[in-house]
Amino acid sequence: MALSQIPQDWLFGLAGGLMIGAAAALLLLFNARILGASGILGGLVDGAGQRGSGDKATFLAGLIGAPALAVALFGAPATHVSTDLPLLVGAGLLVGFGTRLANGCTSGHGVCGMSRFSPRSIAATLVYLAVGMITFFVARHMLGAI
Repeated sequence: MALSQIPQDWLFGLAGGLMIGAAAALLLLFNARILGASGILGGLVDGAGQRGSGDKATFLAGLIGAPALAVALFGAPATHVSTDLPLLVGAGLLVGFGTRLANGCTSGHGVCGMSRFSPRSIAATLVYLAVGMITFFVARHMLGAI
């Protein structure tokens, strides 16, 4: 299959995955730290680990700025994201609660932890993927919210 035959959303997913993997590898290589976006954000918000707060802020600026730059340059891809603000706020709060409860998120557990064969990260990844699938099924097929 030629590259021009691959759907654009698959290419965006591939590019995003490669960038997350590269960022995780570079952070580990140059800073000896494991990439966990929720831990980095949480450390800035609650003040835990003041060491490296400039690095954390720079990382978060890049995490927000890179997609904004990509949208400015290439336009936003079509999505099916809900415009229901209370639903989005509730979902965001639940994701934040879940990442704190699991001591990590997809970048920390799913990318870095699983690549190190961490049993805790493998278990966390299986749990959040299962809960995500169940939540999506209920929201879409039972509640019609998505």
